[in-house]
Amino acid sequence: MARLQLNRGMRIDAAKKYVADKLHIALDDINDPIIMGEIREDMNIFRISEGQGTVDGIAAKYNISRLLDMDINCVNRFFKHTGISV
Repeated sequence: MARLQLNRGMRIDAAKKYVADKLHIALDDINDPIIMGEIREDMNIFRISEGQGTVDGIAAKYNISRLLDMDINCVNRFFKHTGISV
C-alpha cells in the first residue's frame, strides 16, 4: 500500500481497494494476517515471519510488481544490470 501511496498518490483506502482487486480478494481480507500470509505464500510475494520458506527478495519484488502492475525501481535496475529481459 505504501508504494501505491507514494508512487501514485493514492489514499490508503484507494490503495487497499486497488490491491484487493488485483489479488482478487475481499477488501476486509487485506487486514487479516492469516489470509494475507496464505496469499503471499500462494503468489510467491514473500512471507513476513522468519523461519518460513521465503522467496528471495528480488523475486518477491518482481512478483509484486507484476501482480500489481507497477514499477519497482530495484527490480528495473536488477534486470538492466543483469541483462535479463522480461
